[in-house]
Amino acid sequence: MLKRNIRLRREYLYRKSLEGKERLLYEKKRKIREALEEGKPIPTELRNEEAALRQQIDLEDENIGVPRTHIDDEYANATERDPKILLTTSRNPSAPLTQFVKELSFVFPNAKRINRGGQVISEITETCRSHEFTDVILVHEHRGVPDGLTISHLPFGPTAYFGLLNVVTRHDIKDKKAIGTMPEAYPHLILNNFSTKLGERTANILKHLFPVPKADTKRIITFANQSDYVSFRHHIFEKHGGPKSLELKEIGPRFELRLYQIKLGTVDQNEAQTEWVIRPYMNTSRKRKVLGD
Repeated sequence: MLKRNIRLRREYLYRKSLEGKERLLYEKKRKIREALEEGKPIPTELRNEEAALRQQIDLEDENIGVPRTHIDDEYANATERDPKILLTTSRNPSAPLTQFVKELSFVFPNAKRINRGGQVISEITETCRSHEFTDVILVHEHRGVPDGLTISHLPFGPTAYFGLLNVVTRHDIKDKKAIGTMPEAYPHLILNNFSTKLGERTANILKHLFPVPKADTKRIITFANQSDYVSFRHHIFEKHGGPKSLELKEIGPRFELRLYQIKLGTVDQNEAQTEWVIRPYMNTSRKRKVLGD
């Protein structure tokens, strides 16, 4: 298993290293294609390669003409089977953190919760790979308050690091009858205002934590971005007197997420390349929003 993982990782890194060459070749073909469509002369720097490039252009269609990226490889097999998630915490978790992770195990379908104990991250990741888990979620705390969420996709990454704010668990709500029980049906997803390239990347990481739901399920999970803070809400709806009488009820938990880093690797790979990280000057840039409008 170890040799197989090393081989798969090496093949993935090799495909990733070819991206620059494929992008350069794609740009050359694009310039020739535009020149032919507009009736302009071929650019001077491409005249020696024109014959070979035009032959390749004639053999391409719209599906293979665009170069693939490492992002295509990361989630290439995501739709073939349902996600399988491992949930764990930092060492010696407090009671509030344990309760929050317990509720998250019901939020994410097919999630397994384990006690961290003395295990290190590399051992957890290797165990998840061998048991075909698709994601690892680590929840962190500061003085008994959950303050961090790490989502690592297996087997190659990416790993997204979020800050956790304003956590309200179902356990904190006194009126238990008002919130009712938490269903285990696969939920519909609402992903709102992830309009930038980084926003689409973040939405892609979040949506692949959930399997495809049935059309008649009454459970809804919302990730709504506003000013780079992603609000998580969990609802169910009921139709009492027909389609026009719809009752929406929040069943918890609720929290806010703030993305601060994405790495092109799994959580145990300290040498993994950083795709995006928040910088101190970004906090003072009021007009710039990285996830959406």
